[in-house]
Amino acid sequence: MSVGVQVRRWLPLLGLLALAACQAPESASPVPEPRPMARPEDLGPSQEQLRKARAERNRAANAAAAEALVKASATSTAQRDFYDRAERALRGQGRLRRDRVPLDAPIDADLLTRNFIAIALRDEYAQGGMQAVDGGVPAPLRRWQDPVRLQIEFGTTSDVATRRAYRVEVSQFAARLAEVTGHRVSLTDSGGNFVVMVLSDDERRAIGPRLAQLVPGIPPQDIEVMQALDADNFCTVFAYSRGATPVYSNAVALIRAELPPLLQSSCIHEEVAQGMGLANDSPDARPSIFNDDEEFALLTRHDELLLKILYDPRLRPGMTPAEAEPVVRRIASELLAQSL
Repeated sequence: MSVGVQVRRWLPLLGLLALAACQAPESASPVPEPRPMARPEDLGPSQEQLRKARAERNRAANAAAAEALVKASATSTAQRDFYDRAERALRGQGRLRRDRVPLDAPIDADLLTRNFIAIALRDEYAQGGMQAVDGGVPAPLRRWQDPVRLQIEFGTTSDVATRRAYRVEVSQFAARLAEVTGHRVSLTDSGGNFVVMVLSDDERRAIGPRLAQLVPGIPPQDIEVMQALDADNFCTVFAYSRGATPVYSNAVALIRAELPPLLQSSCIHEEVAQGMGLANDSPDARPSIFNDDEEFALLTRHDELLLKILYDPRLRPGMTPAEAEPVVRRIASELLAQSL
């Protein structure tokens, strides 16, 4: 708006100056020395004022985060130590690997097809929010139709540096997902339909009202699951559709603020990718982050291929495993042939 106001304000003056320039001077009177014009009051804050305002906001946010950490419950404080130890232990066992194309885990079309059916066409959670057994419950193929707009929400315990690091990583991962799937995925500051919440233990337990705002009609049992998340669960995601349609319209991912850096990254990769439509985990999926053994921390080439298959136009939301399997096998064979 300020640019428009400035243009309209100065247009009459510019018109007069142009008209004067077209007239011949009547006399050779001395030209007065130009004087610097005072800065108009309605141009808005200067760059220096904006810089100072940002610095002040950052100082306030850091101070609030420090105060919140001091006031954090003993549970939240203990969890930071617990997750630090967990990450060190997992890495010591050779888990949380970061190789995208592990040489010790070759893939072929049969493996990709089998893993896609197990991960994309089964649900990790049954109705009521209870975790399913025996590899999950059968489900139709689901994915997004509208662009995915990722929005990050933080609790007060997250300082400015943490928030900036999350935004950079989620933005980069969104661009990677968009490239892999061919679907529009981006980070937004507001109005997102896929919200990633980074919360401490205390903040998570009080998140019910905010979840009800983000997803009107969210099942109460889902709120309960997020508020009562077991300590062994680093993060989780819930995706929703309108009515009985197999097309996602909203998703909410929850990541514990107490996690150390590699587990944070692992949660971003797994929960956002699962929220795209790869809803299940499988103990047989390898090399993959969609396996609860935590062998791989970050999205692998195998997982990228699963996402490519999911958003291939030859598949459609609502397909059953029997309908999808021959199409998936054909797509998997083509993708592997292209990469040879």
